Amino acid sequence: MRRIKQIDVKRALALTGTFSFLCSCSQACLLPFLTLYFRQLGLSPSMTGIIMGTKHSITLVWSPAAGLLSKRYNKRRVVINCSLVFSAAAALLLLLLPPVGNPGTQSSTCNTSNLSSGSAKSLDDLTTSTTSQTLPTITHREFAVATSPSNSVSDSEPPPVPTKPNQNDTKNSEIQPSQVDASAVPSSSPTVLSVVHSTVSSLVSAERNKRSVNSSGFLASLKEMDIQNQLFFLMLIIVSVWEWTSAPLEWTVDDGLYEYLDYADASDRHSSTGVWGLLGGAFGVGGAGLVVGQLSCLIVAHTSRSAVHFYFYAGLAALALPVAIYLPLYLNKKRDRANGLLKAMQLVHSSPQALLCAFTILLVGVVNSAVENFLLWQMEDNGSTEVHMGLSLALALLSQAAFPLLAGRVSKLLSPGRVLVVGAASLGIQCFYYSFLWGPWMALPAQVLSTFSSGALWWAVGIQCEDVATPGAERSVRRVYSSLCLHLGRALGSFAGGFVVQRFGVTWLYRGVAVGLMAWCVCLPLLQWKAPRQRRINYSRLLAADASEASDSESEPERDWLDKAMEDDRGNNNYERRVGHLN
Repeated sequence: MRRIKQIDVKRALALTGTFSFLCSCSQACLLPFLTLYFRQLGLSPSMTGIIMGTKHSITLVWSPAAGLLSKRYNKRRVVINCSLVFSAAAALLLLLLPPVGNPGTQSSTCNTSNLSSGSAKSLDDLTTSTTSQTLPTITHREFAVATSPSNSVSDSEPPPVPTKPNQNDTKNSEIQPSQVDASAVPSSSPTVLSVVHSTVSSLVSAERNKRSVNSSGFLASLKEMDIQNQLFFLMLIIVSVWEWTSAPLEWTVDDGLYEYLDYADASDRHSSTGVWGLLGGAFGVGGAGLVVGQLSCLIVAHTSRSAVHFYFYAGLAALALPVAIYLPLYLNKKRDRANGLLKAMQLVHSSPQALLCAFTILLVGVVNSAVENFLLWQMEDNGSTEVHMGLSLALALLSQAAFPLLAGRVSKLLSPGRVLVVGAASLGIQCFYYSFLWGPWMALPAQVLSTFSSGALWWAVGIQCEDVATPGAERSVRRVYSSLCLHLGRALGSFAGGFVVQRFGVTWLYRGVAVGLMAWCVCLPLLQWKAPRQRRINYSRLLAADASEASDSESEPERDWLDKAMEDDRGNNNYERRVGHLN
């Protein structure tokens, strides 16, 4: 007799909640601080915007594609494990890139310009530092002293020494091989002359060896750029690889768990795992900020304390790997997610109310990119440390997680359309407030508004999904909003926001997006009122409401005909099972 596999829903939810907590905690330890790390390395705001825009663009395209491929070839668990391992490894590669050494772009709380030797390393230094030691250099002053007779001070003028024509510090600048004049060296110092000649020759040889390394291809083109552009292109490559490895994780896990719970007729409990993700994110960002903020600027030689964010990310990803082995995943071959997503896009396109909601989420994504990319820059300019930043972002996530406690009262006061307007307006108020920060803790009060700007906003989107979707398509419609529209807005906002900050500053970026979003919130209620409503009947909600309103005192003839039909159908099914068992 064929054994039926026992399905433990509670165990599945516990494992998935633990995995969601660890993954969200891992990402929150690093991702909110990533653009701050770019700033400390010396990247400009436009470069930072391009990198983050590319990151969101990869997520937009690759997440659904990777989820579809992993399902088609039944490799979900392999994709999850590889994503955890390779994303951690790719993130650690960013620590190999040195800062450009521009003091004006370094952190005000921990000046990382002192971490280098005082000047920026070029790409040649990066490629040869692992195979050779740093050669000694000679300054003009040391050369003049070393070549003076008897190395003592005399009343006569010292021999003339050529100087570099256009340097900020000619007194201590390095001597060039072409600047050595044999006539300037007295004949009475043959030993010093030989030492100088040997040192200069070694410098010339080292310089030629450096320029012979990677003298063709892409690295050769990088060598022709300045150090900031070299760093930008290397950072763009590494972040792109990192996002290609990490993007499939959330989508693949979500698909596998939902199909597992749907197989057990418990798909309504799927949304409970999202709360654990918010709690994990709050714990990660708050804990990382507290720990890093207490460290000194240098934890070890030439390693800044910002590297701890990357170590936390990799360590928690490794900790989530054993949990991923036991994740409950189920493959439902009858469900075609590609067609489901396309059908969901058609449903959204056919409903004017859904289109208004989609455009609102697109604008929210644009504004969110401004907050995610440059809020920590604004806080740092006003004296905030990692402690202030981490606690502020943790409060925002906790406020978002607390909205379900208020959802019942809010639904009685406002319709879902009005809640959508209130949520978007709250985000605009937050951005406008961020443009007037004046102290380390001043960003903290605005984080409470995340209860509405994130929690209430996505609650209203969920109600909109139930109204527009056909039975079984609610989750796909929700993904049109949460994945496609949101990431598209984040990508566009990152690209544009970086150039706005480069030209006008962070303050005017926040004021601009706040005014634009508030203007849309003024127009949105009017457009919602004029747009025709095409609400579909959700039969599961209708049956649930009918069952809750039924009275126990009602007599049998007064009960609803649908309840009778369902009971008759269940009775017929039970009778057929008994007959089949007897036969």
